[in-house]
Amino acid sequence: QVQLVESGGGLVQAGGSLRLSCAASGSIFSIGVMGWYRQAPGKQRDLVAAITSGGSTNYADSVKGRFTISRDNAKNTMYLQMNSLKPEDTGLYLCKWSRPNIGMEYWGKGTLVTVSS
Repeated sequence: QVQLVESGGGLVQAGGSLRLSCAASGSIFSIGVMGWYRQAPGKQRDLVAAITSGGSTNYADSVKGRFTISRDNAKNTMYLQMNSLKPEDTGLYLCKWSRPNIGMEYWGKGTLVTVSS
């Protein structure tokens, strides 16, 4: 089992930066795909960025060039560096650990990011 705890959210002005962290428990952290998702009020949960166990990454078009996802398997932690934040980046940011080939996934409870204009 994997337990995930997000941190680093907060209130920031447009153009500012935040760094989110997702700390995981469990010895199988390193073999899963990790992802950051955003859920804005009244909207569906959307993928922001993902990183495989080997370090391959993909990003939503809306955050390319502004956000960077990374992971430190030795620390069981994933990060999301968010720069040039926009009001539309506002939402609850959740991390997910998954092994899609066997249908296993775990979610954190999220950390709230609010970007003011």
